[in-house]
Amino acid sequence: MRPLEEKTLKTERIFTGKVISLQVDDVELPNGNTSKREIVKHPGAVAVIPVTAENKIVMVEQYRKALERTIIEIPAGKLESGEKPVVCAGRELEEETGYECKQMEWLISFYTSPGFADEIIHVYKATGLTKKENPAVADEDEFVNLIEVTLEEAIQLIKEQKIYDAKTAYAVQYLQLQEVLGK
Repeated sequence: MRPLEEKTLKTERIFTGKVISLQVDDVELPNGNTSKREIVKHPGAVAVIPVTAENKIVMVEQYRKALERTIIEIPAGKLESGEKPVVCAGRELEEETGYECKQMEWLISFYTSPGFADEIIHVYKATGLTKKENPAVADEDEFVNLIEVTLEEAIQLIKEQKIYDAKTAYAVQYLQLQEVLGK
């Protein structure tokens, strides 16, 4: 097998924003030729599958400007510098839903779009939920509607393309598989 690694020859930072940065790398390909790679740098994120004692999934409806529409998602958010993913998961759960949990179980981590971005998302399942009397306040530019749905309702929301993002579709499929396996 031949090596597949691309050697970075030069990096040019194009944009640095609040959430992401964009760079263009000149790379040497495995065959010795050169090419350019446009790369989105992201600090990483968490997503939480909150499940109530009544076996409902707590989700948020949120407007997503990139899509020019609202979608229904599991709570999620960006890691702050130096923040541990499990801490971020608890913070995002509280800020977006007003819930805290007794148990936060790590399920999986995955890259969202490795063809052009380094964003990794860490997925947790939260159980033992209780509503906080004075929850942490959501970000000032974040507006969400809280909804609680059964697994069957979530599957229907996927069919209706109201749930339309990978992390939430993963969450629903994870819970569906757990139900099938009797866990």
